[in-house]
Amino acid sequence: MLAADPGASIASIAAQAGVDRRTVYRRFDSREDLLAAIYEARLTAIERAIEDARLREAPVAVALHRYVENIIGVNRSWPVDLTRMLADDTVRARRDAAVREVDAFLQRATDEGLLRPDQPQRWAATLLPELMHLVSRQLPELSPAQAADVVVDTLLHGLGAS
Repeated sequence: MLAADPGASIASIAAQAGVDRRTVYRRFDSREDLLAAIYEARLTAIERAIEDARLREAPVAVALHRYVENIIGVNRSWPVDLTRMLADDTVRARRDAAVREVDAFLQRATDEGLLRPDQPQRWAATLLPELMHLVSRQLPELSPAQAADVVVDTLLHGLGAS
């Protein structure tokens, strides 16, 4: 609901979940607390996706596919945008750490010849999340693995070295 309507009320969220709004308020003191819990869960899932992809040690092509597949799963499980929570210093620091990890991986992919070095700086880092977001929303019939195939193929043929 919050992905479709970020302003959704606690009452409408509770109704959609099939519970009374008092049930939601027993767990969360406010709408902001509910949103914070959702953002925390999404960030934790992103961090686990990065860790599971083994961006520093797995072969680049394997790590790229695993990362993309994992993030597509996160996008589908937690389809909310973190930008609303970036005012929180802790959230921003965690998000920035994840971005640095992926940026370092993409540099590794370039250094190892998987991505072309002649593209504008940060182009792959800008394009990859957009591709993952698009496939997560626009191709829901694909499994995360199939969707990752589409993203990786699109990325590599657009930025690929050969």
